Amino acid sequence: MSTIKTRAFTHICAAVAALVVLLPGCIKNDIPYPRIAQRILAIAAEGESKSAYIDSLAFEVNIYLEETTDIRNVRFTEYSISPDAVSDPDLRDGVYDLSSPLFVTLSLYQDYTWEIIAHQDIERYFKVSGEIGESVVDAAACRVVVNLPEGTDLSKLTLESVKLGPVGITTISPELRPGPLDLSHPLKVEVTAHGRTETWTIYAQLSETLANTTAVDAWSRVIWAYGTGQSELENGFEYRRADSAEWTRVPAEYVSGSQGIFSCYIPHLEPLTEYCVRAYSGDNFANEVRVTTDATADIPDGTFDQWSQTSAGMWNPWSSEGTRFWDTGNRGSWTAKINLTSPSDHTSDGTGKAAKCETLFIGLGPIGRLGSGSIFTGEYLRTEIPNGVLGFGRPWKLRPTKLKGYYQYSAAEINTVSSEFSDIKGQPDTCHIYVALTDWTAPFEIRTKPSDRSLFDKNAGYIIAYGELQFSGKMDAYRPFEIKLDYRSTSRVPTYMQITCSASKYGDYFTGGSGSVLYVDEFSFDYDY
Repeated sequence: MSTIKTRAFTHICAAVAALVVLLPGCIKNDIPYPRIAQRILAIAAEGESKSAYIDSLAFEVNIYLEETTDIRNVRFTEYSISPDAVSDPDLRDGVYDLSSPLFVTLSLYQDYTWEIIAHQDIERYFKVSGEIGESVVDAAACRVVVNLPEGTDLSKLTLESVKLGPVGITTISPELRPGPLDLSHPLKVEVTAHGRTETWTIYAQLSETLANTTAVDAWSRVIWAYGTGQSELENGFEYRRADSAEWTRVPAEYVSGSQGIFSCYIPHLEPLTEYCVRAYSGDNFANEVRVTTDATADIPDGTFDQWSQTSAGMWNPWSSEGTRFWDTGNRGSWTAKINLTSPSDHTSDGTGKAAKCETLFIGLGPIGRLGSGSIFTGEYLRTEIPNGVLGFGRPWKLRPTKLKGYYQYSAAEINTVSSEFSDIKGQPDTCHIYVALTDWTAPFEIRTKPSDRSLFDKNAGYIIAYGELQFSGKMDAYRPFEIKLDYRSTSRVPTYMQITCSASKYGDYFTGGSGSVLYVDEFSFDYDY
């Protein structure tokens, strides 16, 4: 190299070196920190009535406490969060007041705020002979209102029973016992539980209305009605079509209730028809309420006849030009060129197709994972290797009473288990078919990755109605089934419907028996009782 070139090269290297020294002081680091949501993975508290529900999408935990638990002094017995995250506060230490929502911040690169909500149902009542409906017990305002017929002598009442706080730990002063009761003036009592005392006021008010139709909920072929009346009288309901003048009395076996508050269901009605409903108490008839029943609808492709196949050979439960209502986990298993769910000519009536769901171990030797064949209403969203992410649910607004269909199952021995289910290894596998109506605002995201798990919970607050079928064993032929939907409210209108059929009940936990096979066919809804 010439002297001139050597000097030039030396000057360039020196300049670069100087620039490198100066750059750290003026270069901005534009590489962002990763955004990884930090999650509560497990949580439990002393005095729970059932397991907590963790909603990883809403960053919310719902805790359910026994009525005798002191909600203002709750100690957590289990608290697990994402690895490396920092929790403020750390729920593993101390006691917490859950009478209002508790906010917890999980931090790793960014902050994620979780809301912990405690639910505690404390049964409270105040029962007086001859009252209309039930006494109104307002725990927030610390008062009781007793409704009685016009003309009742309020100084000569009879108290039947009272409970104003948690069982076994509540005292009332002055003591209230069944027997004579004077409510001609408001009665004040001191109610004490968990070392805290509240002053309650008990009132009586007179009413000319001896019967009241309080609510009527119309489904497709069933109406639910609610009313109040005098506890000593015969209470019930009558109904008629709006275009008819003739009232029909609801049979006593359809009516239930206690004291002066009662309800009924009215089956065998016509869809899209207007009806009138009224309560009665003795000879007193309540206000009429007009409602119109809903329509009925079939489950899209409940026959499982529509299928298509990709050019590579993966099966989808919809026709090539049809609407997608059902989906499977095949997009996940197809990474190994395996269809866990496929169409079958083995059907319940010898025609069309059925869905065959099979559990298989996908891998070689000890390397791999168990895959449970399933078909569900919703969509397979993506694969986060090796875990699938699903979008559960399809829009639905009707309220059926039963899911009906046919199934056949052959259980293999459970030979693959996760740590949560090590005790069931060697037992026969179990299939699972369930139906749920929910009030989701969007499809519910299912994630099976253990460190970021979000699974369907039949006890969650978003459930309006739920029913399930489980079977462990082997069948020689199809069997018909009916799954009754258990409604938690007759007035809530669903927004989504979820049906899931799985060859292995614990497939979400990669637990089951390789070789278990479930066939399902001819699904439909019933709208009557």
